[in-house]
Amino acid sequence: MKALLPAAGRGLRAWPKASLVPKVLLEIDGKPILQRNIEILRDCLGIRDITIIVGYLHEQIRGLFGDGGGLGVSIHYVACATPDIGLARGMLLTREQFREPFVTLLGDELYLASNHRRLLDDLPPDFDAVCGLLRTVDLHQIKRNYSVRVDEGRITHLVEKPETIENDLLGCGTYVFSPRIFDAIESTPPSVRSGRVELTDAIARLERIYPFLLEGSYFNINTIDDFNYANFVVRQAGFQHRRVSVVIPAYNEEQSIGYAVRDFQGLVHEIFVVDNSSTDRTAELARAAGARVETVRLIGYGDTIRYGLDHASGDILVVVEADLSFRARDLGKMLEYLKDADMVVGTRTTRELVEQGTNMRGPVRWGNVIVAKFVELLWWSLQPRFTDVGCTYRALWKETYQAIRPLLRGVGPELSPEMMVAALEVRKRIIEVPVSYHRRIGGESKHSANYYRIARTAARMLRAILSHRLGL
Repeated sequence: MKALLPAAGRGLRAWPKASLVPKVLLEIDGKPILQRNIEILRDCLGIRDITIIVGYLHEQIRGLFGDGGGLGVSIHYVACATPDIGLARGMLLTREQFREPFVTLLGDELYLASNHRRLLDDLPPDFDAVCGLLRTVDLHQIKRNYSVRVDEGRITHLVEKPETIENDLLGCGTYVFSPRIFDAIESTPPSVRSGRVELTDAIARLERIYPFLLEGSYFNINTIDDFNYANFVVRQAGFQHRRVSVVIPAYNEEQSIGYAVRDFQGLVHEIFVVDNSSTDRTAELARAAGARVETVRLIGYGDTIRYGLDHASGDILVVVEADLSFRARDLGKMLEYLKDADMVVGTRTTRELVEQGTNMRGPVRWGNVIVAKFVELLWWSLQPRFTDVGCTYRALWKETYQAIRPLLRGVGPELSPEMMVAALEVRKRIIEVPVSYHRRIGGESKHSANYYRIARTAARMLRAILSHRLGL
């Protein structure tokens, strides 16, 4: 049997996240939605012959999957020049490809731990269509999809986006069609509600429609909220199996490095100290405390962080300071929020969490707030919410870092805001959370010890931010 994956839509309700990539290529836990559906067809149904309807940003879909050989399938593409004609009319473009029954999975729907492998078992010999249904307590979800009425083992009534809910059966985008679906689409008038021919209305014109009861979790990725929720559920399910690496950039921090390493000991899988050719015992003491240590010769602070992120082994990357100004007690909070985000950054602007005597005094605190609001203004359409651009304490997924890595140029303290704006540029979700901030142990800050250094750091940060916004 062959399969059809409609993937031509613009995904306007998922903008701005879907403005740079087709909605079907949005990644759920690091894997595009469309790829997950290709894997269902391949692994659960044994289908290797797949046709994808492409339209909006079609070159990205073609470029990612090619002929399907990398996934062990054969992919053919049908171009839909006008994606706004809708799902049903788009399917008509594939009529010549499907002279026998075929499976259809909507490209922007996500299934977890489903029973698709039983979809083709015991198909009725005379069927016109089989519709995947899922029992749900979320009646709102049914209103966003379609409802059905089942009598004596057949679907006798279908309604697209119903106003009244009769039962707990949610209509999903899993189908098995006979070629008669194409005649039904051609004879179906446009919907009064949408002005387009609705696939559900076309199915309703068929005679022999059967239900298939789906199991597992299902997500219809229509909006950014849908996408974020699906990402959260998938990440939460496998979070305990993720490796966490803490990256600590260090230069002449012998008074504090041992304490900083031991603070995170036993809480993460790897503590990676990047020693930028210290002239004191930093590397020796970090190693003695149990850290993995590499001594390198790099340009500056940001360069050292980038090296650490490049070479850390974890699935989750955490950056902290070597001076013990940040503590492991906030790690659990950051990791919990990371289930719902691509990057979590700390903010030191909550007075109750800032220890007296830190350098987060008036000019530094308000300077960070002002620059953070400036970033919000520059990327206003993406709706970021920041109060601190200089807080190094942050956690991010490795795939997030890999996505922003080509955009990172800063070698000094400017890398901190640069990571944030780079994440915005590739449409990653950033959440800011309050963290405790303590007086550093030993020495003085290389970037905010006096007003001259504060001004120089601020200038470098602003230059990096404007460089990204102006495309320099």
